[in-house]
Amino acid sequence: MAASAKSFLADAGYGEQELDANSALMELDKGLRSGKLGEQCEAVVRFPRLFQKYPFPILINSAFLKLADVFRVGNNFLRLCVLKVTQQSEKHLEKILNVDEFVKRVFSVIHSNDPVARAITLRMLGSMASIIPERKNAHHSIRQSLDSHDNVEVEAAIFAAANFSAQSKDFAAGICNKISEMIQGLATPVDLKLKLIPILQHMHHDASLASNSRQLLQQLVTSYPSTKMVIVTLHTFTLLAAASLVDIPKQIQLLLQYLKNDPRKAVKRLAIQDLKLLANKTPHTWSRENIQALCESALHTPYDSLKLGMLSVLSTLSGTIAIKQYFSGTPGTAATTARSFDLVKLAQECCYHNNRGIAAHGVRILTNISASCQEKDLLPLEQDAVFGLESLLVLCSQDDSPGAQATLKITLTCMVKVVKCRPHLSQSVVESLLTQLHSAQDAARILMCHCLAAIAMQLPVLADGMLGDLMDLYKLIGRSTTDKKQELLVSLATVIFVSSQKALSLEIKTVIKQQLENASNGWTAYRIARQASRMGNHDMARELYQSLLTQVASEHFYFWLNSLKEFSHAEQCLTGLQEENYSSALSCIAEALKSYHKGIASLTAASTPLNPLSFQCGFVKLRIDLLQAFSQLICTCNSLKTSPPPAIATTIAMTSGNDLQRCGRISNQACMKHSMEEFRNLATRYGDLYQSSFDADSATLRNVELQQQSCLLISHAIEALILDPESANFQEYSSNGTAHVESEYERRMMSVFNHVLEEVESLNRKYAPVSYLASITCLCNAVIALLKVPLSFQRYFFQKLQSTSIKLALSPSPRNPAEPIAVQNNQQLALKVEGVVQHGSKPGLFRKIQSVCLNVSSVLQSKSGQDYKIPIDNMTNEMEQRVEPHNDYFSTQFLLNFVILGTHNITVESSVIDSNGIVWKTGPKTTIFVKSLEDPYSQQVRLQQQQGQPPSQQQQQRTAYSRF
Repeated sequence: MAASAKSFLADAGYGEQELDANSALMELDKGLRSGKLGEQCEAVVRFPRLFQKYPFPILINSAFLKLADVFRVGNNFLRLCVLKVTQQSEKHLEKILNVDEFVKRVFSVIHSNDPVARAITLRMLGSMASIIPERKNAHHSIRQSLDSHDNVEVEAAIFAAANFSAQSKDFAAGICNKISEMIQGLATPVDLKLKLIPILQHMHHDASLASNSRQLLQQLVTSYPSTKMVIVTLHTFTLLAAASLVDIPKQIQLLLQYLKNDPRKAVKRLAIQDLKLLANKTPHTWSRENIQALCESALHTPYDSLKLGMLSVLSTLSGTIAIKQYFSGTPGTAATTARSFDLVKLAQECCYHNNRGIAAHGVRILTNISASCQEKDLLPLEQDAVFGLESLLVLCSQDDSPGAQATLKITLTCMVKVVKCRPHLSQSVVESLLTQLHSAQDAARILMCHCLAAIAMQLPVLADGMLGDLMDLYKLIGRSTTDKKQELLVSLATVIFVSSQKALSLEIKTVIKQQLENASNGWTAYRIARQASRMGNHDMARELYQSLLTQVASEHFYFWLNSLKEFSHAEQCLTGLQEENYSSALSCIAEALKSYHKGIASLTAASTPLNPLSFQCGFVKLRIDLLQAFSQLICTCNSLKTSPPPAIATTIAMTSGNDLQRCGRISNQACMKHSMEEFRNLATRYGDLYQSSFDADSATLRNVELQQQSCLLISHAIEALILDPESANFQEYSSNGTAHVESEYERRMMSVFNHVLEEVESLNRKYAPVSYLASITCLCNAVIALLKVPLSFQRYFFQKLQSTSIKLALSPSPRNPAEPIAVQNNQQLALKVEGVVQHGSKPGLFRKIQSVCLNVSSVLQSKSGQDYKIPIDNMTNEMEQRVEPHNDYFSTQFLLNFVILGTHNITVESSVIDSNGIVWKTGPKTTIFVKSLEDPYSQQVRLQQQQGQPPSQQQQQRTAYSRF
């Protein structure tokens, strides 16, 4: 709570006042101009923080020019500080506008007599290679410095050469022969050769260059058999192959050859490390022979450390397409059987190895084989995998060392995978987990609880059997308040909530509350309440939120907890709904709405400028509107019951051509049509909420999608049963069959959807003119069935794991936001839009930004002057551009016309497109005003025409010349 209180104080604006960009830059500039070396250094090292805070080109350009001046006139220590700042701020380098001036100031030091100053300059140039890849003077200086007699300068030249080779094809082609001569020259010391060889990994710009480099490396491997040279050369070989892609199979064979034949452990370790790199990058290039050779090496090696490395490579490959290629030989042939036997034999041998890491990789290989391959002769492997997993579980659950915990994580992940792919093995897996749970260490118990929760989510049929053991364990947890005990309380409570699929029994609630009173702090109670809200146990959640209200330090936290309590109470009101009892349903919905309105008021009070809770407010407002729409629909159905349409309603509808006449009275027609439109409107709003939630986890997005589908389902049911039964189409609403569901909430909602669709379809087909009483009953029952499924408040409602925002800067921009920019109506405005993508602590956790879509539109706000006949194309500006951010920065320009005189409102809105091509409306939206003025010449001509004067001689001359 203390950390939260601290963040609240920061949100409230207490403490040091923040400076704007110009003031911050002036403050640092003052330090740079100081006569004291310490103050100058302090100012230099504070620049990366400034770039992070104000990442736009205008400031970064000024700052780097100031740093270049310091580099030019300062001493070597200051130059070193500037070099470190440049290397830390590499992604901001491309925002330097005056690149020539920046390079000129830095490059002037290359002519110094001091070799250390030249060395720092070379490293500076190497760090800037991304923005000056083709500068010939930099290329020449690097080549020249490679021949220097000063070791520091030569090492700096090697660093710069490596960086420029990675960026410039011309430089790489030009320096390749020079590097080759130096490496092969007898005068070059061995330690320098070891530093020169890695430059060759960048020679992948074309096939001939890569081929020449590969030949040179091949010669080096054979000519210099010393351990260090072989290690460096082989690793460079691998990186070159991985970058050029064409020689990867040859490289795999070469590495396997060294692994098998070279007696040195260091070389073998390097070969394993590089094989692991290639297994991760290109598993599809591994042939059966490669995997077979690796298996043979692993079977015959006497060293556990090497066996562990080889098994690590094999376990990586076993989770990819390579394992299917390995087992896809012609069945029945002796070769295929032998190959299969080697990998399986190796995995079975290692499952019970005394080294935990080797055993973990062994069971992982068996698990992946049994999950990927469906052949009958591999079925016994499933049982081997389960036995191996159980033995590892027993071994690691008694040990709380970091190594044992890492192995346990691998084991539990494999258990979840086995249960998912082979449900018939799930019973024995769950039993072994529950047995070990009682005797395990607390750290292991937490991980095992996570595993049990994942299994119970996938196979709810197993959940009931877990409850007894879990409750016994919950009672036995001591009164210790250590972090592990608190974490265990939360994990166990989560498994209990998942396992008890219906409402929690009184006994379970009593045990949990009693344990929380005895041995927990407020944060633990809040986390358990949060899990209860996610699993739909709202009565338990409400009681916990209520108990926490008086334990928080700020009013924002109080209002947040109060809102959660009200939402839980509202959802608890809906659990008492019963089919066919519509009056009690209306009263339950009314009671829920009352609590929801109280909750939304508290939620609004809990929001702060830095944490506006926009998703939470949007989700709750939609829930309120959905409940009101359900209530309105039940009232309309009751109205239809009391005044059903006449018997000749269908005939009247056919005669008049108005299908709404089927509903009888005009009020009933309007109400039903309004209900249908209301549900469609709600579905659209849920879709908008989905599109604006770029940072949400997949479970939260699926939850929003289910709410949207429930709205579409009800609107479809109204149309199919009452408004237009004859043209109802059931194909687009049909279920996905055996689509995989991730949670109990989704499973229950999908069950309700399928049931309602079947009812509506059967009614529609059974009675040609649909019986109104049956239709109304079906609609009301559908509403009650949807509301009876307890709403799940998913993770994003409570916790934001990924944070992504876009900051836009427009130019030209007025000094005062309310002041318009003046533009003449015969000219176009070039609007430059720059943007920076800002991330939280876990960028790209759920999805990554592929490109940014910028939409610019203008609206005429107030007109000035006379109305002229202007083409419609010139009246509005509506443009869209997509730009790909580079190093989280993007920039583009728009040309806008303002032919109509007056004030125009320009809106620039950004949205992002992820790597799957999905558009997310993340914002922000920025507005500026433009005042379109009449150009002076047209104004003068118009005034003269109004006064009845002919144009002057000079103007006539201009007009005559303008014809030509």
